[in-house]
Amino acid sequence: MKTKQNTSNVDSEFGVDSRYKTNNEREQDAIALMQARLDRMKNLSKEQVLRAKLLQLKLQMENYLKEPVYDNQHHFSQFLQKYVDTIYSKRSDFARDINITANFLSKIINNHREPNEEFILKLMIHSEKVFEQVGEFHKETWYQIYFHEKLCDTMSRESKWRPEIEKQVSLTKLITK
Repeated sequence: MKTKQNTSNVDSEFGVDSRYKTNNEREQDAIALMQARLDRMKNLSKEQVLRAKLLQLKLQMENYLKEPVYDNQHHFSQFLQKYVDTIYSKRSDFARDINITANFLSKIINNHREPNEEFILKLMIHSEKVFEQVGEFHKETWYQIYFHEKLCDTMSRESKWRPEIEKQVSLTKLITK
């Protein structure tokens, strides 16, 4: 009984079955695929590009919320900046649309000021209206991003704040079974 040998190679770089006999074949195919993608992207309308960027931002926000990110980056302001810059050519137009000053918006984007509740509510309503044309967007997402950042920031600094705070906390009565 003869057994058939699998002649395909497994490309460890991509972890997929590769049917190419040489690296040159694979590289040529990759170049052709990239060129086809670029040609297709050149033919997209401004609306299609905008939709794609907004969907990409939405997915990035959802991914950020799935896992704790203990770093010192300001994710809320970064997502806000991407959101505003994707939709508007001038940030002052966005500020006018949600009835705030351009200076106030600039301070939030540049992390010189925390967003207040009214700002987040306006942002939430604005996002709902924008994403009606794009796809589902959960209205609480901006709040979740803001508070997720605060939680992660607090937990990443625990070794700094905990010793002092712990001195101020006592337990006078123990709870027993």
